[in-house]
Amino acid sequence: MKDDEVTVAIGIRYEVKLDDTNLGEFTSCEGLGAEVVMETREEGGNNTLVWQLPTRIKYPNIKLTRPLGKSTEKVAAWISSMATGFSRHTGSIVAKNAHGDVIATWSLEGIVPVRWTGPSMQPDNSKVVTETVEIAHHGFTKGGA
Repeated sequence: MKDDEVTVAIGIRYEVKLDDTNLGEFTSCEGLGAEVVMETREEGGNNTLVWQLPTRIKYPNIKLTRPLGKSTEKVAAWISSMATGFSRHTGSIVAKNAHGDVIATWSLEGIVPVRWTGPSMQPDNSKVVTETVEIAHHGFTKGGA
């Protein structure tokens, strides 16, 4: 591995945008992926194999974590807006290196918030306070992953 390949992976930030709203940058992103659900069928009289048939694609929830900051207000407003009715959004997650260069972009459709977890505030804890946002989605848009 070259030295410049290593430096690209250090200090990655994940910028999250929903339609026209920028939710800010997150330091951790877990769950980007897809899984093809397979259904098995056994064929009568054929004892040498079991057929594996693809049925649908599942997308895991995505968890984004960052230190508490000004952009927390945008996340709170987005989640609060769900109290008046759910609406799905399109959006993107853009991975950037420490220099702000875009490394990769994932465009998502059907985004809804699942969970927001705020900081655990304890007087004897000197850790950085963080927040986690968990989102569900209906897959990647064309040309988006």
